[in-house]
Formats: sequence, C-alpha cells, structure tokens
Amino acid sequence: MANIEAAFLDLGRLDRLASQDTGVHRLDPRAKIITSAVFIICVVSFPKYELSALLPFVLYPLWLAGIGRIPLGFVLKKLIAVAPFAFLVGIWNPFLDKKILMHLGEVGVTGGWLSFLSIMARFALTVGTAFILIAVTSFQGLCLGLQRLGVPKVMTVQLLFLYRYLFVLGGEAMRMARARALRTFGGRGMGLRVFSHIVGHLLMRTLDRAQRVYQAMLARGFDGEIRIKREITFGAAEAVFTVGWTALFIALRFVNLPRLIGTLITGS
Repeated sequence: MANIEAAFLDLGRLDRLASQDTGVHRLDPRAKIITSAVFIICVVSFPKYELSALLPFVLYPLWLAGIGRIPLGFVLKKLIAVAPFAFLVGIWNPFLDKKILMHLGEVGVTGGWLSFLSIMARFALTVGTAFILIAVTSFQGLCLGLQRLGVPKVMTVQLLFLYRYLFVLGGEAMRMARARALRTFGGRGMGLRVFSHIVGHLLMRTLDRAQRVYQAMLARGFDGEIRIKREITFGAAEAVFTVGWTALFIALRFVNLPRLIGTLITGS
C-alpha cells in the first residue's frame, strides 16, 4: 500500500513543480517543445557505437532543471523506475557483438558494450529531458503548445484526459489497497485470485468515477478548450531560447566536442 501511495503522491509532485514561477516556466510551451524535439532527434541520430559525443548534451537537461528549480534526485528516481526497459533492450548487445573496437589500457572494449552504454546514455538524456520538460511546463501547457503547433485538438484533449485519468486510477487504487490491507487479518485474502478481482473492480470503479468527473466538468462549462493560468506568447525570449539551443544541438551533432578538446590538449 505504501508503494501505491508513494507513486500517487509522486505523480502529484510533478504538477506542483510545474506550478512554480521561474523564467523557464514562463516561456511559451511551443519554444520548449520545439527545442526538446530537436534535442531528442539529435541525441537518437548518433551511430550506435557513439558515446563520447553524447556527453555535452547533458548540459540542456541540467540547465532546464537548474533554472526551473527541479530536484535532480526526483528526476533520477523516475529514471531508475523506468530504466529496466532500456536495460533489457541493450543488455544482449555485449553477448552478440564481441568485436574489439577500442582499448582502455590493456583491456579491450567490445562494440557490444559500447552500444549498450550508448543506449543507456540516450535513454537517460531523452527520458530525463521529457520528465523535466513536463515539470517546467505542466501537462496542460504541453497539450496547449502541441495544439498551437498544429496537432489536432481531439488528440491533445484525449492526451490530457488520459493524463488526468491516471490521477483518478491512482486515487481509487490507493483507497482499495488501504481497504484490502485493513481486511486481510493474518494474510488472508492476499492471493492471486483476490488480486485479479480487485483489479477488475478497480477498472470498473475508475471508469464510473471518470464518467462522473467528466459530467462535473461539463456542468462547470468545459467546452473542450485547454486553458492554463499564464497567457502564452512567442516573443523575443522564446526566439533566443529556441534558436540558441537548437543551433548548439546541431553543432554538437556534427562536432565531437570531447574528442576535439582531447585532440587540442594532446596535440594528436
């Protein structure tokens, strides 16, 4: 039960971080969406063995988190929670690709290990940036920004409803888990059969609650438009932010900065 409550509270914390008032929070969501999209495209477009060229890209998520006052520990915890998926994708590479591509002293490093580390680095950069982007923009802001960028309204509204549905699902799961814990004296009622019944009831109760929430939204005048507290305008600050960062990403995509610095220092 404690795990469910912790996950639910963590989900709400993302919204609380997004309600802060910092320079990066006040930027138009479109600027942050475009810049982050260019960042992700540049990161994932590197060859599979590339690792050193990815290192300078860590500047962008660190800058966003620093200016937006987003705790890095919170982002790291989220990354660790979803890291097993990326780990399972790449962990087979060292067993399949055993060609030695470089040496660290006397130790040979195979292409499999390089590609595995490259996958984990890309995962940390892209998923970490996505979490920070939500934390400095809010999910409503992102949906509104996508809509202003030309994404069909029906898709952005459905995306927003799906996000809000997670809160309804989390609240119901927390209540049922607490009720189950109070009724399972001596561990009775903790089996798989009871668990499957609870999951079924959870989905039915959540659907019913979501329907009532939607009816309440209609009663309060919801007309399908996404609204946020701040007015969004694409001004000079947004242009500088977008052009500056995207130019840096494109430059880093074609110039391996760590290798260039190493060459300048060693002269070889």
